[in-house]
Amino acid sequence: MEKITIYTDGACSGNPGPGGWAAILMYKGEKKEISGGQKDTTNNVMELTAVIQGLKALKFPCMVDLYSDSAYVVNGFDKGWIYNWIKKDWKTADGSSVKNKELWQELYSLTKVHKVNFIKVKGHSDNEYNNRCDELAREAISKL
Repeated sequence: MEKITIYTDGACSGNPGPGGWAAILMYKGEKKEISGGQKDTTNNVMELTAVIQGLKALKFPCMVDLYSDSAYVVNGFDKGWIYNWIKKDWKTADGSSVKNKELWQELYSLTKVHKVNFIKVKGHSDNEYNNRCDELAREAISKL
């Protein structure tokens, strides 16, 4: 299985408000940048969308190191939230419906295709690729 690195970020101007997402895919020394936006959305939707779009851009099953500054996304897998939601028919610990369920379901199905290692990075610090994703996501907002 090929190994690839993906950095992702989502941004919102207001929450909710216009939003953007971005992903940088790195494979064998090559880099591909992708991004997009939505007129009325939230930070969390954009963070999930960035990860989903990054994984959907892969042409074959890969081992992925996925870097995100979103605790929401990373903890969803690393702290096992998603597995509990699935067990509880997409309900949270307090019995309410999981927010952004369709996006979580799509992301979960992509983790069945690719072996994804979620890695939390500090946002808005000195990480070159995280900063570039943030820049791309904000550019996507300005193009709306």
